[in-house]
Amino acid sequence: MDEITPQRIGEFLRIVFLRLWQESAGLPVGDVLAHIPQAIPLTDYEKAGILATHTPRYERAIRFATVPYVKAGWLAKSKGRWFLTDEGKRACRRFPNALAFYQEAARKLGEWQQNRPDQIIVTDEAEERAFEQVRNYLQGMQPYEFQSLIGDLLTTMGYHVAWVAPAEKQRGLINFVVHSDPLGLSNTRIKVHILHTGQPVLIEGLKAFMSGLAADEAGIFISSGGFTNRVIQEAHAQKSSRITLIDLESLFNLWVEYYDRLTQAGRQRFPLKPIHFLASL
Repeated sequence: MDEITPQRIGEFLRIVFLRLWQESAGLPVGDVLAHIPQAIPLTDYEKAGILATHTPRYERAIRFATVPYVKAGWLAKSKGRWFLTDEGKRACRRFPNALAFYQEAARKLGEWQQNRPDQIIVTDEAEERAFEQVRNYLQGMQPYEFQSLIGDLLTTMGYHVAWVAPAEKQRGLINFVVHSDPLGLSNTRIKVHILHTGQPVLIEGLKAFMSGLAADEAGIFISSGGFTNRVIQEAHAQKSSRITLIDLESLFNLWVEYYDRLTQAGRQRFPLKPIHFLASL
């Protein structure tokens, strides 16, 4: 009879963990799951979609099997991205072969199945798919449209926009100059740079932006493609220049936080609708 055995699930999980090993910033869940067929041949049964959702069986099995590892602190999930924790890396070292790893996978999965409903899988999958939609929507925006969205958010957050880069200046290092008061009399002037390429910002990009900041200015760097670990470390280490990095996840969180205060035009630019699921206690 066709089935996906615990040993097979262990093989899948081992591939997932190894794929995430060098990715300290995590990976979109879609990228992780798409790697499985590249790393190991799948049977027709594993590739076939489940009728209710059309999700391939192997994807469903992996999502279900990762839950106990999240509970154990080996794997973290946030806004459609999966991260391997330090404890997860230590677990990989403790179980260096597929046999040992699948046995531990089966044990943890069995423990979890006895005490948890299937509802959490539905919720996790819905959240991941929802943010994948959000990511695709935002990354699909034209640069000037994305800049307008940022302008909506800054204004709603209480910043006063003194200058906006025109469409022909999109490739410059400054998209907005903003102040925290209407007359621009505050001590700190803030320059905002938006990179909307879908690629992570490299250290050269951060240094180029910082070079345009005066000693009394602060910078906000917004990247739809995120930032490399080195960029994040460099920005946090700055003492003379105040740099705030905003990736797509941070932008989404801010948009949700200020959504009710946005103008109608702002909400139409990036509309959201909350949907409630049964919580897992």
